[in-house]
Amino acid sequence: MSQHTPPFILLDAAETREVERAAIDGGLSGAAMMEAAGEAVASFIMRSLPPRPAVVLCGPGNNGGDGFVVARKLKEAGWPVSVCSLAPVAELKGDAALMASLWTDEIAPATPSSLNAAGVIVDALFGTGLARDIDGSAAALIDAANASDAPSIAVDMPSGVNADTGVVMGTAMKASATVTFIARKPGHVLFPGRAYCGSMQLADIGVDGGLVARQQPKTYENHPGLWGAYWPRPTAQSHKYSRGHAGIVSGPRARTGAARLAARGALRAGAGLVTVFSPPDAVDENAAHLTAIMLREVDGAWALGEALSDSRFTAALIGPGAGTGAGTGDGTKDCVLKILKSTAAAVLDADALTVFAGQAGALFAALRDEDILTPHAGEFAKVFTDIGLAAGRLTAARAAAKAAGAVVVLKGADTIIAGPDGRAAINSNAPADLATAGAGDVLAGFIAGLRAQKMPGFEAAAAGVWLHGACGQAAGPGLIAEDLPEILPQVLRSLLTPPKQKAEGA
Repeated sequence: MSQHTPPFILLDAAETREVERAAIDGGLSGAAMMEAAGEAVASFIMRSLPPRPAVVLCGPGNNGGDGFVVARKLKEAGWPVSVCSLAPVAELKGDAALMASLWTDEIAPATPSSLNAAGVIVDALFGTGLARDIDGSAAALIDAANASDAPSIAVDMPSGVNADTGVVMGTAMKASATVTFIARKPGHVLFPGRAYCGSMQLADIGVDGGLVARQQPKTYENHPGLWGAYWPRPTAQSHKYSRGHAGIVSGPRARTGAARLAARGALRAGAGLVTVFSPPDAVDENAAHLTAIMLREVDGAWALGEALSDSRFTAALIGPGAGTGAGTGDGTKDCVLKILKSTAAAVLDADALTVFAGQAGALFAALRDEDILTPHAGEFAKVFTDIGLAAGRLTAARAAAKAAGAVVVLKGADTIIAGPDGRAAINSNAPADLATAGAGDVLAGFIAGLRAQKMPGFEAAAAGVWLHGACGQAAGPGLIAEDLPEILPQVLRSLLTPPKQKAEGA
């Protein structure tokens, strides 16, 4: 019996090739996979568009072979089709050469003028195996396709987008839709690649999902199916302490709002109790704004350590508004180290990371593998000075998690959650409305609230990020950070209510 591949699994180019080799070893020929891939693309085009002149751009490898199948299937359905090849047909090899031989009409050289009469462009130039920047005549062809009014359908990957990193290699085809096979690739989900893919379609080409599972993939699109089994569900016998107690460290007077946003997020995420640890000069300021969230005066790192010696504190968050300047920076650093010596799960954000710029070794030595760091790109660069983002955010986040020995949440439009065990999830549901002051503080609070309930580090981070995006989507334009915790119950009801109960309540 064939096994289904979960839709949130992502395979890089090398893993995809291994799956294809395993399928061939199991009796499924490369030609059969190519035929199925081309037929899937042609079927998608015919479902999506009325008949019109199609120009199929074929490259020198197997992606081009897929293109020849697309052309043949469209022609068999009565569509007017032109095939244009980037390489001389005589240079094609293997299955691509076979599929080219089955095309009995003219094969013209691929040039920008080939696109003049196109009603739809099929991009079968370069797939997942592209290893260098596109330039010269190929770049000119892609630029002409991008300038055309005709929709373009990419086969497997928009040409020029790196399948593993999403990086644009010189130039790239801006597809209206992309049809991929076996599993989606990281480059479909990571920016800037995601912006080039258009709508995504995953087509079945006869490869058993069990072959994908055999690769033990460690890259995912963030999705409830990834962490839903770990979601903390209270029982009839639960009480507030059994649901966890999160401590949130406040900044000094006039810098307390970020901690309160985080605290509200932690409470809405399900922590049974949340306490704001406040420096003496900020107690009155915090007290004026807190109700269900408790308040405790904590004067410095020693007092914080004493507070966290109560093992009922199951998570602690520091960073939002904590301070990095003279008189606060060293105190923030000392508080971080006190938290890491306690039994509370740690979530470190913002200033709690920046204070370790140039001294990351001391932080890494104290971290535990379930602790969570939530840097944006600027904070990441200050802490992980030996890890650049040029090779791609996914690679960087993985390297950072390994170096720190902890979970790293590299925030951005495509936030990446990376674990020290090599797992990584790419988030794709965050709307632009989340680019607002305080939203990151609420995210840190969501994660701390889930860690307080003993949700594992990687899963808690992934869940917090996904829920943050879902709340942003639900709020829409006009969103401010204070809205996010208040929208979370609505999002959780939709997520956690069984389908039968939803139907009965409709």
